[in-house]
Amino acid sequence: QVQLVESGGGLVQTGGSLRLSCAASGRMSSINVLGWYRQGPGKQRELVATISGGHSNYADSVKGRFTISRDNTKNTVDLQMNSLAPEDTAVYYCNYKPILPPGLNVWGQGTQVTVSS
Repeated sequence: QVQLVESGGGLVQTGGSLRLSCAASGRMSSINVLGWYRQGPGKQRELVATISGGHSNYADSVKGRFTISRDNTKNTVDLQMNSLAPEDTAVYYCNYKPILPPGLNVWGQGTQVTVSS
C-alpha cells in the first residue's frame, strides 16, 4: 500500500517562495502520475500540477510560477512555488495515481500554505 507524506508548508509573504516535498513509501507502480492538488477555504479541491514520465501539466493559475519535479530513485515529488499570492493560500495535497490498477487514487494528509498580503 502506497503512503504519501507532505512537508514544506508554512506562512510566507506575498511574492515569496516555498518548496513542498512529498515522499512516497510502499510498492509503487512503475507507470504512475504524481501530482499536487490544493483546497482553499470554502473551495473545492483543484489540480495544481501533475507529472508522469517526462511530461508535466499545470493549472493555468500557476503556470510560470510553480514547477513540479520528481525523483524516481527516491520516490519523491516536489513543488517549487514562486511569486506566491494570497489566492494560493490552501491546503496542498500530494496525489498518486498508478496506471494499473485503474481507479486507485492515494492522497497525502495535506500541508497548509498561507500567503499573507
